[in-house]
Amino acid sequence: MELIVDIFNQVLYFPLLNVLVLIYNFLPFKDLGVAIIILTILIRFLLYPLSKKSIQSQQAINKLQPKIKEIQKKYKKKEEQARETMLLYQKYKINPVAGCLPILIQLPVLIALFRVFSIGLDLSQLSHLYSFISRPETINFMFLGILDLSRRSIVLSVLAGFLQFIQSKMILPKKSGGQSGGKMDFSSIMNHQMIYFMPIFTIFIAFNLPAALPLYWIVITLFGIVQQRFTRLAVNPEQSKESL
Repeated sequence: MELIVDIFNQVLYFPLLNVLVLIYNFLPFKDLGVAIIILTILIRFLLYPLSKKSIQSQQAINKLQPKIKEIQKKYKKKEEQARETMLLYQKYKINPVAGCLPILIQLPVLIALFRVFSIGLDLSQLSHLYSFISRPETINFMFLGILDLSRRSIVLSVLAGFLQFIQSKMILPKKSGGQSGGKMDFSSIMNHQMIYFMPIFTIFIAFNLPAALPLYWIVITLFGIVQQRFTRLAVNPEQSKESL
């Protein structure tokens, strides 16, 4: 267990803490919120290739929904449905797991950032800075002089949940005319329930954490919405124009 914690600290916690302090030191106006936004953008750019592949994979799966529904009608047993669906994915060279990878990668990053924001920025805890990074005398937690990022914020929490709702809506496939009157399968029901569950869950978690974390989540979700929009335009410009 100690080995896992040490690897986590060396690979994620210490690097994120040092990069954040480095950005903070370079800012002439010493605003932690701005430093978090810059760090978030850097993280998102590092994850850009993976998240782009995830979006493209999800869009490809959405396009196959009519064929998947045909399989569900043709085969009544779940085992047969799963087998035929996997064969369909193989035929079109789609990896259904690719859509989950960004979430799996972001989770440990989120945990590391929670440690950074909750205890790492305490001046008495800044003993993990690299030798080439100067230790700040003070840290300004006031974002733009308005919001204290060391405390909880209902405004940022609700905004994070709202943006999560928008992003979730963008991921779901558009209903076609033939599907609007039919019954939804179990997968579709779960997907639609997650649209409302995830934003509520995000608000609940964000409100119980320092405002620095929901600020990070807001920026990374905004980036994801924009990226998803541009990726959709690149893959299927006609469909994207229709959704405007």
